[in-house]
Amino acid sequence: MKVIPTKIPDVAILEPKVFYDERGFFFESYNRQNFTEIAGHVVNFVQDNHSRSKQNVLRGLHYQIQQPQGKLVRVIVGSIFDVAVDIRKSSPTFGQWVGCELSAENKHQIWIPPGFAHGFVVLSEFAEVLYKTTDYYAPQYERCILWNDPNLAIDWQFAGNPIVSAKDQAGKPFLEAEVFT
Repeated sequence: MKVIPTKIPDVAILEPKVFYDERGFFFESYNRQNFTEIAGHVVNFVQDNHSRSKQNVLRGLHYQIQQPQGKLVRVIVGSIFDVAVDIRKSSPTFGQWVGCELSAENKHQIWIPPGFAHGFVVLSEFAEVLYKTTDYYAPQYERCILWNDPNLAIDWQFAGNPIVSAKDQAGKPFLEAEVFT
């Protein structure tokens, strides 16, 4: 697995070694030993999630203020632009974001450790996203930052009007959001 660094050192894009032949392809999408080396410590994934969304659906920016979740995200159908925002106040990259295209074609994954808000927009006709989390979903601790916050100035890499849930439309501006210390 090749690790592609991002401008936020704790977030990494992972490019698997894919083996193709006349039958199709094979790749190892997760190996605990290899991932421990990438993350720098043992990561215990406890939940797998699967979503399907149509083009221009924008989900995020989500996080849990308690029981924070690290996420290992990949796309099995279609393509998305995936974003991680550092909301750890003590971090030198606090308030910065990184984004990358994840697709069924490129087979890349992104590792987003706890302490980040996460979101994505669907670039293809539809997309199916799989992600592992390091803690369980806890709706009482879920928070949302506005996807279009001017202080974050995220370039979502798509043209058009996003389809955003009522919950996400009610997200907090970044400067008012509850963040990690």
